[in-house]
Amino acid sequence: MNKIKKFIPKKIRSLIKRILQKFKSLQYIVLYNFYKKNCKLDEKKILFLSDSRETLSGNFYYIYNELKNYDYELNCFFKKSLTTKKTFSEKKKLCKLIASSKFVLVDDFYPIIYSLKLRKNQELIQVWHAMGAFKTVGYSRMGKPGGPTEKSLTHKNYTAAITSSESIRKNYAEAFDIDISKIHSVGIPRTDIFFDKKYIKNKKEELYNKYPMLKDKKVVLFAPTFRGNGQKSAYYDFSVIDFKKIKKELKEDYVFIIKLHPFIKNIEEVPKNDKFFLDLTHEREINDLLFITDVLITDYSSVIFENSLLNNKTIFFVPDLEEYISSRDFYYSFDKYTYGDVVYNTDELINSIKKSKTDKEKLKEFKEYFCSSCDGNSTKRFVEELIIKR
Repeated sequence: MNKIKKFIPKKIRSLIKRILQKFKSLQYIVLYNFYKKNCKLDEKKILFLSDSRETLSGNFYYIYNELKNYDYELNCFFKKSLTTKKTFSEKKKLCKLIASSKFVLVDDFYPIIYSLKLRKNQELIQVWHAMGAFKTVGYSRMGKPGGPTEKSLTHKNYTAAITSSESIRKNYAEAFDIDISKIHSVGIPRTDIFFDKKYIKNKKEELYNKYPMLKDKKVVLFAPTFRGNGQKSAYYDFSVIDFKKIKKELKEDYVFIIKLHPFIKNIEEVPKNDKFFLDLTHEREINDLLFITDVLITDYSSVIFENSLLNNKTIFFVPDLEEYISSRDFYYSFDKYTYGDVVYNTDELINSIKKSKTDKEKLKEFKEYFCSSCDGNSTKRFVEELIIKR
């Protein structure tokens, strides 16, 4: 296949990909256009779409509950993953909902929506599931493995998207290949809980009751992101971390929570639950786990942004840093993100867990640059500016 690619000009390959993208969505295009012609656009109808979640969670959860205070018809159409097939009946229902909804909200890559020529007065709003601007996404990855081509239809029809600060609007405009005027720094709705003392108290109690082994322990949360080009090829290289050695060195003083990215498939390599290890990958919202965390271990995950709001100690475990920069890269120098220790092997990781420290001045600068719009009022701002005033 690679040999054939060499003989096909880049512009032709790009055109072929665009045609294939249209062809794959052809059934949706036909159905959508039918309902667009035969259904009125309802100014009070809001649709939440996701191909990566089964339940109302993340930003959707907070936006949905805020909208219940207003006179809107709220609809959700969720699927567990991109590989989950839709029946023809479901496709019809989905296209009718899209065609008749004034507002369509997505929080991730949503393939079928990009080939649709939406109504003139419709709003397609991207409330991206990850906050901040860390590893490059979308058109920021053009020319790299898994990145889109210049002629791709993906992302380009958003009428609005949100960010966690004014400073990074330009990064989102580049990622989605849309004008910066469509990027709104209203903050990230799901971060409102970080400013809600009652919610934090109740969530802590709930988690301690559910997992009593966490009580009176130092809690380490291991939350790496996936490797690979996307949901279908995602994995994590567990050979870089020695779980047995970590358990031996930290012993009974700690509990080691494992929370993998939902895309990661090779979970059979994760240690079984015992008095030291606790696999909570099944817990949908990592933010809730941050409330009972003493030390976060991650790599290139956007959880560093939410975690910074709690001032938790953070360790960046990055044995493949140079390779990751080469294949994926970041919006800024990696050093701009590291307000905690940077380690490259298990021995350094263990030492850092025991003696981890936070650079308070760097943490302050980090929050001001990446999270300045997250103040506990992001959900209300989103609804007022991007729904009510439209």
